[in-house]
Amino acid sequence: MSTRAYRVGLTGGIASGKSTAAKFFGALGVPILDSDQIARDVVEPGQPPLGQLVERFGPSILTPDGHLDRPALREIVFSDPMARA
Repeated sequence: MSTRAYRVGLTGGIASGKSTAAKFFGALGVPILDSDQIARDVVEPGQPPLGQLVERFGPSILTPDGHLDRPALREIVFSDPMARA
């Protein structure tokens, strides 16, 4: 008897139940890859992507304790079309 491995991608809008569905799958022992968590992890202090963002947009995108200031970055990116290039 062969077993098949499936990959399922959960997509949807904000508050559509993606996290709830992922928790149900996780409770069944299904491995979960949370791309939102990965996106948060890679911009933690000391991670190379955060340094690259600071090189590109300047230190004003950091909070006083060295974390990414998402509202500050958002302001730069959405107010300057060249910043999105």
